Amino acid sequence: MGLLERLRKEWFILGIVLVIAVARLEPAVGVKGGPLKPEITITYIAVSAIFFNSGLSLKTEELTSALMHVKLHLFVQIFTLVFFPTAIWLFLQLLSITPINEWLLKGLQTVGCMPPPVSSAVILTKAVGGNEAAAIFNSAFGSFLGIVITPLLLLLFLGSSSSVPFTSIFSQLFMTVVVPLIIGQIVRRYIKDWLERRKPPFGTISSCVLLMIIYTTFCDTFANPNIDLDKFSLIIIVFIRIPMLKIVFAGYEHLSLISVPLLIYHPAQILLGSLLVPTIKSWMVSRQKALKLTRQPKAPVKV
Repeated sequence: MGLLERLRKEWFILGIVLVIAVARLEPAVGVKGGPLKPEITITYIAVSAIFFNSGLSLKTEELTSALMHVKLHLFVQIFTLVFFPTAIWLFLQLLSITPINEWLLKGLQTVGCMPPPVSSAVILTKAVGGNEAAAIFNSAFGSFLGIVITPLLLLLFLGSSSSVPFTSIFSQLFMTVVVPLIIGQIVRRYIKDWLERRKPPFGTISSCVLLMIIYTTFCDTFANPNIDLDKFSLIIIVFIRIPMLKIVFAGYEHLSLISVPLLIYHPAQILLGSLLVPTIKSWMVSRQKALKLTRQPKAPVKV
């Protein structure tokens, strides 16, 4: 394989390295309130573009079929909102005997109670050739469930709960996830023939949007003065895989320490997930080929 062909194949990984390097050199450009205005361009426009793109690329039958996978949805939601917070709580009981700051551990438990990610989960699932429709449903449904369940989990594990602006979060999720998805499906009906004939690069478009999200996320991370941890704490934070959505804690004296895992996990989750795409995609392709071979009817044996 030639160098150019190799670079073309691994363009996404190279893109990740590039955007992180640019974010490190000048984080002020992509930070909240900066020239790129990520609080608008990413939070609303980019996320809406991801789900409009999904609505445009997915057949209506695929979305309808995904809704019927009740066992899959139950597994994903129970794993994310029951098993995972409990496992983190048990793990933190062991970490409590180490020198790690107590409030940092509370921050880790908080992250463990978060609902699944929305945009990155859909993009990464699409990138590896997984069930994009199921990913869309579980990301959206899990986020809506998290509005109610996350405060209850925090009350259970930490003995305290944060105030969640239910109406504003619900309306934001609805406008940036559900509405663009529906609009994409409506537009698809009118240009279905053109889409099937031209086959636009939906996967590449989603990957480019993810690179934008990675860039602005790392700009926030590099620009934040609160991330100042000892090496042991940093290793513990980076190498635990946790879905992250931001939540507001009002009135906490140790707010900066509680927020550190939220600040670090988001870029870590996106980065590690993106780096695993080629490996998981290769495994998916090999598994699909193996399944096709096993399902092929055997030739009759001549007597």
